[in-house]
Amino acid sequence: QVQLVESGGGLVQAGGSLRLSCATSDSAFSTYNMAWFRQAPGKEREFVAAIGRYFGTYYADSVKGRFAISRDNGRNVAVLQMNNLEPEDTGIYYCAGDLNPDFVTTNSYEYDLWGQGTQVTVSS
Repeated sequence: QVQLVESGGGLVQAGGSLRLSCATSDSAFSTYNMAWFRQAPGKEREFVAAIGRYFGTYYADSVKGRFAISRDNGRNVAVLQMNNLEPEDTGIYYCAGDLNPDFVTTNSYEYDLWGQGTQVTVSS
């Protein structure tokens, strides 16, 4: 069974940085589109960033200029580098894979595979 495993969450002060990783053992990883979503307490899950199988990147307006998504197809890993973190970035971060992509989407319903989530807490 294909799985996505996240790591790298934690507690950081405002202005700090965290690096999230999402790994899989699936050799078909290079054919996925990958994305990160997050869910804050009491709020709906929201799109954060995506990277297509051809390496095009897309960001939510709230994280543009602060977050960077990347992928290493040789290691089957997607990474979300988060800089200049704000308390509003607090939440559970999930990586997701679209296994049969036609185009990169920000819609969570298009993603087939999800990680277990990792907690990010930013203190003020």
